[in-house]
Amino acid sequence: MLLRTILAATTAVAALLVPATAAAAAPDRTTTATTAATSTTAAAVNANANPVIVVGGLIGVSIAYEPIAARLRADGFRVSIFQIPGLGFGDIRESARAFKTYVDQVRARTGAAKVDLVAHSEGGLVSRWYVKFLGGADIVGRYVSLGSPQQGTYVANILKFIGLGSCAGIVACQQMSIGSDLLTALNGGDDTPGAIRWATVRTWQDELVWPIGNAALSDGANNVLIQSWCPLRLVGHVSLILDGTTYTVVRQVLTDAPVRPNCFAL
Repeated sequence: MLLRTILAATTAVAALLVPATAAAAAPDRTTTATTAATSTTAAAVNANANPVIVVGGLIGVSIAYEPIAARLRADGFRVSIFQIPGLGFGDIRESARAFKTYVDQVRARTGAAKVDLVAHSEGGLVSRWYVKFLGGADIVGRYVSLGSPQQGTYVANILKFIGLGSCAGIVACQQMSIGSDLLTALNGGDDTPGAIRWATVRTWQDELVWPIGNAALSDGANNVLIQSWCPLRLVGHVSLILDGTTYTVVRQVLTDAPVRPNCFAL
């Protein structure tokens, strides 16, 4: 009698558990399918978006920007990388002219009327010179800079202070010094010209741009300080191109989404 009771109870429990397990498994499959479909849809949409040019910074060889380029490609964007001539040591104005030629080549290759820019460090200044003085205002749709010394940096000025002369003779460094002629021209009047979605990203842990407020723009730009959203997030100057939270901002700018950094992104 006791054995029959145990068997009956076991059967009843099994009958209850099996449907529950099946029901629990179904949402997992649905969620996976939905996520995959959403990802595929996003990739298809982004494939028709403006080509994205990742603009490197000082001493920024193109391979160093493959991680962020890979993220963009995974999200369906058409991506290319511009390495500043001479690794960015030369005149930023000359680099901007070379960049103009590169943009024209990307447009010719893709058939796109406009491009979007993701610029790191000095690349943000090269891109802005192109936009403001070389006709880029009608060609760039979206611009997001990562740790660019938009108003200059004391790190450039300090080389003179410690006895290395004016940036040890490096022209681009001289031009990134606070108060340089290039920055005066670049920031004079409207520093965000054209019908462009302007955004900047900066971090408290930036070792090369100081004060960090100098990585921001005026005149309507969306200036994002990572730690204002994610106080515990540690992001250095170079790691801005590797950081997951920073990438969520980049993706949101490029897709015209509201900027809400994901503090837990890898």
